[in-house]
This record gives sequence, structure tokens and C-alpha cells, in this order.
Amino acid sequence: MTLAQDVTAVLQPGFVGTAAPAWLRAARSDGLVSVCLYGDNVGPGGGVAEVCSALRSELPGLLVAADEEGGDVTRLHYPGGSTAVGNAVLGRLDDEAATRRSAAGIGGELAALGIGLDLAPVVDVNSAAENPVIGVRSFGADPDAVARHTAAWVEGLQSTGVAACAKHFPGHGDTVADSHHDLPRVEAPVAVLRARELVPFAAAVRAGVECVMTSHIVVTALDPGRPATFSPLVLRVLREDLGFEGVLVSDALDMAGASAETGIPEAAVRALAAGVDLLCLGSATGGEQLDAVRAHVLGAVATGRLEAFRVSEAAARVRRLADRRLDAGAPATATVPDAGTARAFTLTDHARRFAAGTAPLAVVQVASGSNLAVGAVAWGPAALDATVREDEVRPGDRVAVVGRGVGPDHPARAVVARLRAAGHEVVLVDCGWPRGGADVETWGSSPAVARALLGVLRGEIRP
Repeated sequence: MTLAQDVTAVLQPGFVGTAAPAWLRAARSDGLVSVCLYGDNVGPGGGVAEVCSALRSELPGLLVAADEEGGDVTRLHYPGGSTAVGNAVLGRLDDEAATRRSAAGIGGELAALGIGLDLAPVVDVNSAAENPVIGVRSFGADPDAVARHTAAWVEGLQSTGVAACAKHFPGHGDTVADSHHDLPRVEAPVAVLRARELVPFAAAVRAGVECVMTSHIVVTALDPGRPATFSPLVLRVLREDLGFEGVLVSDALDMAGASAETGIPEAAVRALAAGVDLLCLGSATGGEQLDAVRAHVLGAVATGRLEAFRVSEAAARVRRLADRRLDAGAPATATVPDAGTARAFTLTDHARRFAAGTAPLAVVQVASGSNLAVGAVAWGPAALDATVREDEVRPGDRVAVVGRGVGPDHPARAVVARLRAAGHEVVLVDCGWPRGGADVETWGSSPAVARALLGVLRGEIRP
């Protein structure tokens, strides 16, 4: 292989639409190994089956990647919402067999579409309740529990032939900023990092995880001057201390935490030099951006800023990953029964009395923000067409007001106050990582979780 082909092999672009654009077909001929799907690739009927069919037909052998975490983050079921309950619910159920089955169900769906790399699971320990980007994507706040479910998820997914990618190394859970928009910092000392952040990653490595994704965060105890994606000091912990030998994947380089100051081409050079193997360039890369990154990486090699060996080493790892065989048998279900899901919920005594009531139920869902990883996907009871507007609530109705990430200033609280003032019996439901003060906490917002929530509110399921 030539150096130019090796450079192309370590790049993972995104594109727009459900057909392979001309620049992507040309890049494949030039050595491109992998591509990543995003919301930009969802077909008019939802999901990515259409684009996957086109890629299999036009670019056979290409390693297709996607963020299919289950729960709040989905590509296969975008924008309708995931059929899986998500990590926080699985962590609270604390049934490793259920976690393994859920992941295997996701893997079966991916394999059937020809998607060979799942940029999941999230294995961050969500130690900061106000974390704006991890939250219910995490298995929980206890490192040992997160580690157990990390291993089960990796094993379940990879049993289908789909490669798992544990993220976001060395741990994005103790942050209060979103690396899509900012450069978060983790100020924990090394002892805390080893006892908390690194524990699930060590479990993932022991479980044979094929890939690990780096995060665009500064971990001051390991490298105060560089985000993890660009820090050989941080990545050495994964390679040498944890013994990881697989493919290191960058989080998307179009995120502000990676490239706001330098641009994507320079971010690509820095990531490769630090030890990253596969560079996720982000959605809507386009041929012009891909060419700019390739040229910049080749230029860095020519001037001695980047060793050609480092590029060829990375390319070899990526090509080995792409040679995995998928088990494209009939997809299994990624769900757990609604009654089982409800065991993950927390309810106040007031909520339990509400659920036992006999008055008609009305559900009002209040618009709630989401991060870029989640996108504009349907969530909560609204995803099941089971809600009404506030002005449609009838006299005598019991009302569940549903929000996500319901902090002190969330508009759902004002809706609750108005409805209570009007004489209604009201409960406040939080479908995100709890911020405190809700009557029902579901620890997830996918339609799979919403079905269980409705069963509880109607008195059909006792959690």
C-alpha cells in the first residue's frame, strides 16, 4: 500500500443522503476503508436501511459505522425512537443477561443491514448529575456496576460479528460541559480516575472490545495541556496500563472540543500523532473536506511532524477491523418486557397513589432540549402518540407532565404549577437523568421506556 492509500484508510467521513456520492466512490478506489452514518443518512421513511442497501451495492466491503447505543441515541430507528431501553435502565435493572440480550438484539439489527462497527457502548461513569451530554447514555454512577454491564454489552454485541467501540476514553461522565460545543475538563486526581473512570474501560478490554473511542476532554491529572484525543500521555494509559491492542477511534473531529481552534485537518494530524487509528471526521464531510484532510496529513508526514510508520500502523489496524465477518441472521429483539423496564423507575409515594387512581389519565409532554448525539428523535409518550396539549386537559383528569432533564428552571415545572392551580391531580415525570424533585424518574426516554411509563401511570404495571 502507498502512503496516500494508508492516509485515506485511517479517515472515516460522513456524507449526506441515502446514495453514495461520487466523491465517496472515488475515495473508496483511493483506499477508503470506513464510513460513518448519521441523521443526514436517514431515509424518508426513517432509519438507514436505504443508505445501507446502496452502500452494500455500490461499495461492497466498506466498513460501515453508526452510533446505535439504544435508548436515547439511535440511527436505525431515527427519528421514530429506539426499540431498546438504553443503558441507564439496563444498569438499574442490574441484570447482566438482559444487558447482553439487548446488545445482541442491536447487533443483529446492525448485522442485517451490513453495519460492522457500532460506536457504542457508552461506558462513562455518570458521576455528575448535571452532565449535559452523557446522562442516561451511561449505565450509572457506580464504577463496578458500569464495568459489569459494559462487559455484558460488549459481549452481546460482538457475538453477532459487529465490532463494539467503548466510549469516551478516559471518561466523559464527570463533566458539566458538552464537547460538541466546548472543551470540557475533568479535574479529578489520578487515584480517583483509576478507581472510577478507568474501571469500565478495563472491563471492556478484558471483554475483548474491538475499538475504544477517545474523548475531546482535558483530564488535567493526565495531561493538563491537551484533550485526550490529542494526548499521547492519555492514550498511553489505554495501551500500556490497560493493555488495549485494538483500534483507537476518535470522537467526531468536527466537534468544537476537537477542532474549533485548529480546524479539522490539523486536528486529524494531532490525533494520529497521539496514537489514534481511525479518524471520525463527522457528518457531512464532503469531498472537499476529505481532500483537505488527506493533503494536510500527507504534508505533515513530508515535513516530519508525523511519522509515516504511525500512519501505516493505524491503517493496518483499521483494515484488520474491516475484515470482520458479520452474522447477518434474523435480528433478535433489543427490548426487555415493559414490566421489567418499569422496575428501573423510581416513584414517590404521591406517584404511587396517582397510579392507583381511577380518573382519566392525560399526559402532557413538555419540549425539552437534547444534545447533538441524540438529535431530533421522538421520545417519551409523544413518540407513541399518547399525549395531549395542556389546553386539551379536561376537568377531572389526572395529569402526568413529562419532561427530560427536569432541572429547577425546566418549563415542565411551570406547567405542573398551572395544572395544580386548576385543581388537577398532577405528577411530574423526568425521562432523563434525574435532577431532583420529580415524582416519577424513568432513566430513559425511548419509546420502549415510554410504553412502560404509560403502563405504570395507567395502573397496569406495578414497578
